[in-house]
Amino acid sequence: MLIQDPRKPGKPVLVLYDISDDRIRTKVSDACKDYGLDRIQFSAYSGRLTRTAREELEIRLGKTLGDHSGAITVIQLEQSQFEGAWKKVNP
Repeated sequence: MLIQDPRKPGKPVLVLYDISDDRIRTKVSDACKDYGLDRIQFSAYSGRLTRTAREELEIRLGKTLGDHSGAITVIQLEQSQFEGAWKKVNP
């Protein structure tokens, strides 16, 4: 279920999380995928979201984490930061 409309690219965002509970961590990952974000590391996603979609995702992630231990950070980037990021990926 893709929630973010791909015709509205929005601004670059980075979602980072550190959650020990497998069930909660999976739900956070699924939420990021639902918003069309791409996994860039085991606990990191990036992509573009409109302001409304980012706010909805932040609410969903907050409810998902609830009172469980862990941390979730959503960072909105400027276009130049997103384009200037260095990345190397080996299969």
